[in-house]
Amino acid sequence: MQDGAPTPTEIIHVDDRTIACDGGDGAMGHPRVFLRIAEAQVLCPYCSRLYVLNEGAGHGADH
Repeated sequence: MQDGAPTPTEIIHVDDRTIACDGGDGAMGHPRVFLRIAEAQVLCPYCSRLYVLNEGAGHGADH
């Protein structure tokens, strides 16, 4: 991660390059956003959850 980047609140390992994040706290969460993992990881701009692509995952066609 880069200097000055937010500290992840949680690290979640996933197998797909496109994920949905809603903060996970029901009504206390945030609007659902769809995030695309371009390289190895993506940080949710709302809740700072870090989604990390599992090694060997995400090589197939993704819609």
